[in-house]
Amino acid sequence: MANVADTKLYDILGVPPGASDNELKKAYRKLAKEYHPDKNPNAGDKFKEISFAYEVLSNPEKRELYDRYGEQGLREGSGGSSGMDDIFSHIFGGGLFNFMGGQSRSRNGRRRGEDMMHPLKVSLEDLYNGKTTKLQLSKNVLCSACNGQGGKSGAVQKCSACRGRGVRIMIRQLAPGMVQQMQSVCSDCNGEGEVINEKDRCKKCEGKKVIKEVKILEVHVDKGMKHGQRITFSGEADQAPGVEPGDIVLLLQEKENEVFQRDGNDLHMTHKIGLVEALCGFQFTFKHLDGRQIVVKYPPGKVIEPGCVRVVRGEGMPQYRNPFEKGDLYIKFDVQFPENNWISPEKLSELEDLLPARPEFPNVIGDTEEVDLQELDTTRGSGGGHRREVYIDSSDEESSHHGPGVQCAHQ
Repeated sequence: MANVADTKLYDILGVPPGASDNELKKAYRKLAKEYHPDKNPNAGDKFKEISFAYEVLSNPEKRELYDRYGEQGLREGSGGSSGMDDIFSHIFGGGLFNFMGGQSRSRNGRRRGEDMMHPLKVSLEDLYNGKTTKLQLSKNVLCSACNGQGGKSGAVQKCSACRGRGVRIMIRQLAPGMVQQMQSVCSDCNGEGEVINEKDRCKKCEGKKVIKEVKILEVHVDKGMKHGQRITFSGEADQAPGVEPGDIVLLLQEKENEVFQRDGNDLHMTHKIGLVEALCGFQFTFKHLDGRQIVVKYPPGKVIEPGCVRVVRGEGMPQYRNPFEKGDLYIKFDVQFPENNWISPEKLSELEDLLPARPEFPNVIGDTEEVDLQELDTTRGSGGGHRREVYIDSSDEESSHHGPGVQCAHQ
């Protein structure tokens, strides 16, 4: 569900935050027809807004970023079309460079370098207890020998071949009166717009202005953090001359746990019990994520049905930045029944006397026929010569976008 304060893109399409892909597509088609420049020449900006909103919300990754983190999620994300910068600025204010994975301007007007994204795998135990770990990364830093200049003072000259632009423009004639303009990276300066004489280059960085350095970050994973959450180290990304370094962003990736599954601040687990425990009460122990041995008791006389779920309050995940408040633990019970003929017929009669009375056999009037109930052999195919076919209903406009249609069985 999108943040309440960040539903602008949904509002542009006129759909609720929980809208399905189908609803988004229908809303976009309707608005695009109404505001298309061919039909409505004065609605160019509106059409761009609609197209941008649909581009984001129809992409599962971008939509998840927007739903989780709003505008900031888009700015820190990646992908998209560079021609959308103006409309992003129009809708949210500011540019879209970070959203496009490129460079942006910082508050002091300097160009800002790209952010460095790194996945950080963490266990459910780490997210429950919190963890401090060290992460070793390699990044570019300004050469200390030449202060990021690449050589001696005055050695850096503007490339004469491209006039400092880093690219060359070539014009090729295809036919009389028809030419093609091509742009390529300048080979003399490798696209940097500057050249340094071999003898004047810095010996340490070889004129590259930056060198590789190993950076060790101390990462604090707080209690209650979630899968997909970000830990940001501001200004710790690659350095470059005249550029403000971007951020190093660690993206938490939760590893699967053998016992517990997480749902928000709640935990879920499955526990197997026997029939006698389901009918007569039980107690069992399990090891929690912080190492505690938890004893679960259930009184005699209260029946546990197969597949039922019971809850232990306050034994779920700690809340992020409020770790003394915890979610709940939900336990699903798998009742294991005894094998066939596990008891003698005499004992079985005694057991039946103890159990609730079975319903009386109905009085059937007319002809009857007795049949035997047999075990199902799942390794064999369906009998009776039934033939299954799958078809796509071409009359449904939307069905072609959602894979196979209705599955039917024909006699």
